[in-house]
Amino acid sequence: MKDESEVDGESQLHEAWQPNEREDHDLAGPELPARRKLIQASLLAGASAAMLTPRLSLGASPNISAALQTKSSTGSFELDEITVGELQEGMTSGRFTAHSITEKYLARIEAIDKHGPAINSVIEVNPDALSIAKELDKERKQKHLRGPLHGIPVLIKDNIDTSDRMMTTAGSLVMVGSKPPKDSTVAQKLREAGAVILGKTNLSEWANIRSNQSTSGWSGRGGQTKNPYVLDRNPCGSSSGSGAGVSANLCAIAIGTETDGSIVCPASANGVVGLKPTVGLWSRTGIIPISHSQDTPGPLCRTVRDATILLGALTGVDDEDSATSESRGKSYADYTQFLVADGLRGARIGIVRGTFGFNAAVDALMGTVLEVLKAQGAVLVDPANIETRGKFDDSETMVFMYELKADLNAYLARLGPRAPVHTLQEIIEFNENHREQEMRYFGQELFLKSQLKGPLTSQEYLDALNKNHQLARTEGIDAVMDKHKLDALVAPTGGPAWLTDLVAGDHFGGGSSSFAAVAGYPNINVPAGEVFGLPVGVSFFGRAWSEPVLIRIAYAYEQASKLRKPPQFVPTLGPKP
Repeated sequence: MKDESEVDGESQLHEAWQPNEREDHDLAGPELPARRKLIQASLLAGASAAMLTPRLSLGASPNISAALQTKSSTGSFELDEITVGELQEGMTSGRFTAHSITEKYLARIEAIDKHGPAINSVIEVNPDALSIAKELDKERKQKHLRGPLHGIPVLIKDNIDTSDRMMTTAGSLVMVGSKPPKDSTVAQKLREAGAVILGKTNLSEWANIRSNQSTSGWSGRGGQTKNPYVLDRNPCGSSSGSGAGVSANLCAIAIGTETDGSIVCPASANGVVGLKPTVGLWSRTGIIPISHSQDTPGPLCRTVRDATILLGALTGVDDEDSATSESRGKSYADYTQFLVADGLRGARIGIVRGTFGFNAAVDALMGTVLEVLKAQGAVLVDPANIETRGKFDDSETMVFMYELKADLNAYLARLGPRAPVHTLQEIIEFNENHREQEMRYFGQELFLKSQLKGPLTSQEYLDALNKNHQLARTEGIDAVMDKHKLDALVAPTGGPAWLTDLVAGDHFGGGSSSFAAVAGYPNINVPAGEVFGLPVGVSFFGRAWSEPVLIRIAYAYEQASKLRKPPQFVPTLGPKP
């Protein structure tokens, strides 16, 4: 029998999916190497001058330089909006090579990111990218393809370890010179799948956990990332560079990380697809952390298909990350099997009306989204509100304060004796000693609160974590989905990008990321249209390990709506001077 609040549509449910089991410092301290001292001193000396739009040199090859001379900084680009599948077809036919693709993206970064509109999304390029691509071309000629990403350039967030000539800094000057002794599991799996790690993206420093007054997309090392749609608008964060970079066609695909909103918000603000997986689907080993309860890396791509290809390539159990053990039997090496054009037919989707109402224009866009879902055969349950909304805000922050200290100290210990700092306390002291460079715009009150917290055996922490899971999972997402027999929930991801304001900090309009984030459940953002030329996204989220269902729904919506538009690098929406 239908719920009285259902909108007419076919009532059949999705067939149950059956997963296959798959195994698969001290700045001046005497111990600091002289080279790192020099690097840090140089960056600190120039940080104030380069704070907003630093120019990082590529060391471009003659071919890249020639490309720059013959191409307008915002003109047509051969690889605009190209997909992973199209790139693979091009390499198979001989139209492209991994080397030529990589060279084109490096030229694009120099033209668009460092000059022209100067998006400033890439904090560092990989000096070995072209040689890696050349080696992958040799392997292709020998009929050896490593995986689905063979030859595909990817940008990754600068909190993800790579054991190469690039640094991993989380955007902080204190971490300048830090070169991890081994790859993160994400980087390792990217290499195994054949990807070319093109470079690292700027982010909200320390993934936006240093202060409540921070500005998304700003870091002491990288400066301010811009929104490529309107340059004085914010790209959201903390995966700011990954969202802006892939949207501006600086790479084929990108990777960000999320604790609460840091993938889906920049995806929404930059008009791309962002997929936050279930915590444990992708390993967090070798990623600078905030909270092991909520942290996860995930794809930022221009299409659902590309995000799905990337998702499958990086799944698997990692003995160094216990959360991944839960994914055994629940993950797939290939999620493209769930890309079904009529995947909305019969899907029961609950409308989380409690997340609406913060912006009239966004509400109007969401109304159009719902009409598309209905027209494609979805059964809409309206409303399907999560009654625990807002009740875990304080406990979520409490968990962060405990886990940040414990997890960050553990990460620094992993770096070994050559780590630039060894504890959160040393980071706090560095920031105090370099206030002009690191705390010119906002402070570190959250770091200070975290430093005061005790161990993870503290009852206060255990109670907060239990409250989070009870409210977000048992009484939250699971309860409403059980009540209405839902396949997924739908809500606005957020509002249009706000003006970047380094004085007052961020001013979010509203959003829906916390439900899935606190629960540790999956969430996918898809472009839903524009407000005054600024992208706005829609989120589909649901139960743990429900990526197959969400991909099916998101892909069907994307194919029916096709609302992704590439950015035009408009300077401002305000009156012309």
